[in-house]
Amino acid sequence: MKTLIRKCPHCGLYTMKDLCPVCSSKTVMAIPMKYSPSDKFQKYRIKLIEEDNSAKNND
Repeated sequence: MKTLIRKCPHCGLYTMKDLCPVCSSKTVMAIPMKYSPSDKFQKYRIKLIEEDNSAKNND
């Protein structure tokens, strides 16, 4: 159940929705992503983070 909890990076509100009900910005997961040296999906997680960061820089 804790993976459903999301947090708005702008106003700090916790919610279970993809968009913040207060400021309508995109929410992020409230817990950090899993990390393991043997994580076979690590390259996909890193690629997703890099794409999110590049999208934020272009805005």
